[in-house]
Amino acid sequence: MIEIKRQAAALGFAATGVARLDPNPHATELDRWLADGHAGTMAYLHRQAEKRKDPRTIFPGARSAVVTLTNYFHGSADPGPAASDSGKVAQYAWSSDYHEVLGKRLEQLAAAIRELIPAATTRCYVDAGPVPERELAQLAGLGWIGKNMMLIHPEIGSFTFIGVILTDADLEPDLPFEADRCGTCRRCLDACPTQAFVGPRDLDARACISYLTIEHRGEFTETQSEQVGDWLFGCDVCQDVCPWNVSFAGATHDPELAPRPDVARPDLYALAHMDESDFERRFTGTPFTRPGHRGMRRNAAAVLDA
Repeated sequence: MIEIKRQAAALGFAATGVARLDPNPHATELDRWLADGHAGTMAYLHRQAEKRKDPRTIFPGARSAVVTLTNYFHGSADPGPAASDSGKVAQYAWSSDYHEVLGKRLEQLAAAIRELIPAATTRCYVDAGPVPERELAQLAGLGWIGKNMMLIHPEIGSFTFIGVILTDADLEPDLPFEADRCGTCRRCLDACPTQAFVGPRDLDARACISYLTIEHRGEFTETQSEQVGDWLFGCDVCQDVCPWNVSFAGATHDPELAPRPDVARPDLYALAHMDESDFERRFTGTPFTRPGHRGMRRNAAAVLDA
C-alpha cells in the first residue's frame, strides 16, 4: 500500500486511497434521485444504476479500488487574453481533455500495481463507465460528499478529478472518511444561480447550469437560456463559495493541466458561427467535444443573448 501511494504521488496524484469493493452505501439515495427525474435526459445513469449500486459487478473478480485525486484548481492563474465577448468556462475545462491526461497516468499506476502484485489484473476509469467515483473516494478515506454533491478533501478542497483503478488484488483498505464537515453551512445551496438544489446532496440536474451546457441535448427553452446566464460551459459557483476551497484549495502547477486561452476564454461570436470542421480542428482533445459542435454553438448563442 505504501509503495502504491508513493508511486501515485510520483505520477502527480494529489492524494490516493484504497477502498474495499462493497455495495454502495448510497444506493437508496441513487434510486430515489433517479425516480424523482433529477437525472434529466442522462438516460445512461438509469442503465448504469445496478452497477453503480454494486461496483463489484463492474469488473468481475475485482476486490479493491485504488482511488486517486488530481488537483485542477487554477486559483488566480491568468488563462490568457480574453476575447471581446467570452463566456465563463468551469475551471476543469481550461486545459486539454483530462480524460487523456489522467488516463495515461492511471495506466502507469496500474502497471506499477501489477509489477508489485504480479498476479493482479486491473482496469482504469476516469469519469467514465458506471463507477461511483465519489462514493469510492469517501470509502477510501479521501474526503466526504458535500451538500453540493462534490467530494471535498479536507486539505485540498473539491477542485479535483477522481480516477479509479479496479483490481482483483486484495489490498488493505484505508479507513472510510466518516465525518460530515459541512456542518450547518449552506453557502453552496444558497449561491446556486438557478436554485438547482432541492436540498442538501439533492441536485435537480434539469436546473443545473453544468448539466444544461454539457449534458442537455437539443435546443434551450427560453427559461433554460436565461438560466445559463454568462456560463458557456459548466459552472463553478457552488465550489467557488465553499469555505473548504476558499481556505485550502491551492493552485495546481501541473504542466499538462496548464490553462489554454482558446478553451478558458473562447470567443463567443466565433463559436456561435463556427462550422463543424472548424470546431473539430480547434477543439478536438478538449472537454468541449462532450456537448459537441451543436451544443457549443447553442451555448454561445444563449450567452450572447443574455
